[in-house]
Amino acid sequence: MEETIPGTGAAQIPPQRDASLLEAAVRYAEERHWDVLPGTWLEAVDGEQRCSCEDPACAVPGAHPARADWASQATGSATVARRMWQKQPTASILLPTGRTFDAIDVPETAGFLALARMRRMELTPGPVTLTPDRRMRFFVLPGAEAKVPDLVRKLGWSPSALDLTSLGEGEYVAGPPTRYGSRGAVQWACPPTVSNRWLPDSEELISALAYACGRDR
Repeated sequence: MEETIPGTGAAQIPPQRDASLLEAAVRYAEERHWDVLPGTWLEAVDGEQRCSCEDPACAVPGAHPARADWASQATGSATVARRMWQKQPTASILLPTGRTFDAIDVPETAGFLALARMRRMELTPGPVTLTPDRRMRFFVLPGAEAKVPDLVRKLGWSPSALDLTSLGEGEYVAGPPTRYGSRGAVQWACPPTVSNRWLPDSEELISALAYACGRDR
């Protein structure tokens, strides 16, 4: 019997608390002990939202690092985070991967299918973000970037055949409620809660994710 997801993906997204970027960044550092980094921000130019990097062709306006040495500027201190966003309240929230977590990136349709499969398997995913460009990032323990290709091969897939990648050291994800230009805000498909404080290992989720990506091709 084929696995299906009742309703639309949007219907499955829990209500998002209307937090400011500053409040959210401080909460990530204080409650989850995640490193946070203020990135670029959006500026109104001729009635349009443009990226502060001033590149008119910016691929992710308002949601990428603002400087080359961004990795060294990230902080796990709630006090420092508050100071950073007080300076630039509209700066995006970037969460470096390869530190307290890695992220497995899949298309939105595959992500919701994987979540449904995880529920059937009684697996508890960690936090999961949903981006305006229809990608989902599953937070897992660090080390996924190195392990995932071999795990996918063991399941009988070629890593290049699936739209599934891992983000680790030297990379980042945008944290809610960061906005991507006029496309909308990053949301939590699975928000950080007490129940998912302990992140799963990539090995626990890879079967459901690979299966969903294989179905989504």
